[in-house]
Amino acid sequence: MSNYYFDHAATTPMRPEVASAMVSIMMEGPGNASSMHRYGRAARQHMNRSRDTIARLIGAKPAELIFTSGGTESDNLAIAGAARAMRAQGKNHIITSAAEHHAVLHACRALEQEGFQLTELPVDEYGQLSVDVVCEAMTDQTGLVSIMYANNETGTLQPIAEIGHAVRARGALFHVDAVQALGSIPIDVSQLPVDLMSFSAHKVNGPQGVGALYAATGVVLSAISHGGSQERKRRAGTENVAGAVGFAAALEIAVQTMQERKLLLDKLRLQWIERMQAATEGQITVNGHQAVRLSHIVNISFLGIDTETMLMNLDMAGIAASGGSACTSGSLERSHVLAAMGLSQERLMTAIRFSFGIGNTGEELDEAGQIVETIVRCLRK
Repeated sequence: MSNYYFDHAATTPMRPEVASAMVSIMMEGPGNASSMHRYGRAARQHMNRSRDTIARLIGAKPAELIFTSGGTESDNLAIAGAARAMRAQGKNHIITSAAEHHAVLHACRALEQEGFQLTELPVDEYGQLSVDVVCEAMTDQTGLVSIMYANNETGTLQPIAEIGHAVRARGALFHVDAVQALGSIPIDVSQLPVDLMSFSAHKVNGPQGVGALYAATGVVLSAISHGGSQERKRRAGTENVAGAVGFAAALEIAVQTMQERKLLLDKLRLQWIERMQAATEGQITVNGHQAVRLSHIVNISFLGIDTETMLMNLDMAGIAASGGSACTSGSLERSHVLAAMGLSQERLMTAIRFSFGIGNTGEELDEAGQIVETIVRCLRK
């Protein structure tokens, strides 16, 4: 049986050259980047080069980049660290959207339990947030606004530049979860009105377990982990040297190949939508914005077929897809993103996310499409 991996939004396969770069570092011998001897100095050089590379690729200064264990920690450090620091200035109000990743939503709700005021803004039927809605929600006590760049379930992009200008005009900090956007669209933090931005390596064909947080010069963060003085005392813990090297290598390739990948992924996404329409005799609905979006994600409701039933049959047939975020797809919880978009129960209960990347081809999609057509036919009988 052939296997078809259509879940790149959850995690991407590591590029061989990235794995080779990491193995080379791991085979060098013991190297703690915080040690003063020559082994430590060698590890520190690897960390510095990786930091320099990633910073250059996103338009940041090396000192503005904090290595973390991934997107979730980056989001938590940005939100909790910035909110607590802003509270010292008398600002205890946080704004986010109801369609954020749980790493953001749950971090904000945890702060609400600490006494912060939290506003979760609605999105429209396409998953987009209105700048006017953000402006109306802001008060003199607003210290932090956190909005994702690209939704991980639908691919819909948010008007980050416009929101950022509005937030800065009111004297609040602006955090952007760019985990899904990194490597798929150009990002230059020197040109964006953004104070904090979260990233993760495993979304760009790099290793799992390493990420980064951009924190603009002058932004004060309260540390959420305590111990050593690593990452300029903002994130304690022994540095993941091989992970940082892998992240830098993967992102460099992702940026270099961005345009050609976008052309291919746009083609594959549209091909898949057309194939699913044929396979279901038009009984599907595509969720999310169809123009202002990432190229590699498509969220489809197979009307009349329950999400879990469809996912189970796809998996048995060798097709890997998702019911939403990989962080929640192991449970029966329905997509909070689609619910926030106000979709009907039928669309909500029948949605599947497909996401494409390196290794996927048009021929592969044709083969998988035939399998889906057979599954749909059997289930609808």
